[in-house]
Amino acid sequence: MTDSEGIRLTSLFLNLLCLDILKECISKLKNKLQGVEYMNRYTLKEIEENLGVYFNNPTLLKTALTHSSFGNQFKDAEYNERLEFLGDSVLQLCITEHLFNNYKHKSEGELTKIRSLIVCENSLYEIARKINLGSYIRMSKGEELTGGRERISIQADAVEAVIAAVYLDKGIGFVRDFILLHFEEVIKKAINNEIVLDFKTKLQELLQKDGEVAIQYELIKYEGPPHRRKFYTNVIIDKKLMGEGSGYSKKEAEQNAAKQALDMLEGIHE
Repeated sequence: MTDSEGIRLTSLFLNLLCLDILKECISKLKNKLQGVEYMNRYTLKEIEENLGVYFNNPTLLKTALTHSSFGNQFKDAEYNERLEFLGDSVLQLCITEHLFNNYKHKSEGELTKIRSLIVCENSLYEIARKINLGSYIRMSKGEELTGGRERISIQADAVEAVIAAVYLDKGIGFVRDFILLHFEEVIKKAINNEIVLDFKTKLQELLQKDGEVAIQYELIKYEGPPHRRKFYTNVIIDKKLMGEGSGYSKKEAEQNAAKQALDMLEGIHE
């Protein structure tokens, strides 16, 4: 091989390498731009107006409204699962405090039941629908095409994540007022026993009639890609397998397992 041929081959190799790098950069830029355009369907300002909160750190709100499937499609995006974890505890605390301070005639058992109604997935979904939260959630195209935007669990989780974002941005006093404002109707319904119980609560109440009973939910396995993961759960009652359930969230799988156990136990009680 002559020097000139070597130079030409080296030049060709470098050109191909540069082309691959350029394609990769364009692809990443396109993904980022798509992500920005997706959020721009509803500007952050419009979301803040709908929530009644203006964030010092709007990134918290954006993260709270980002489903894990979006994080898988756009690698740099942070998603809301950690915020959901925090928001669940903040919500429990604020609702517990409110019930404790305002319903002094209620027993511990009554307050526990009322709280479970207020913070259950169905109630969170009602809040999400009221503020049109499902329209704001960022998710992958695949998740949206399979009905993710209407999925109860995704919207309920987003409510908890938004609560965490408000707490981190504004503090406990502000988030307490935020929760009591948006949950006002749900709290009234729970006090008046007008909320349909979820299957886990129904199962717990049925078993409590027979005294203290140990109920345990066990995640057996999960399968599928992160944006479409399916969970399989057993419910164990006094060390006996009483129900199995599956769903596209751990909560959904547990609810279905509880329903199966309920069907079995209610059949026995009949």
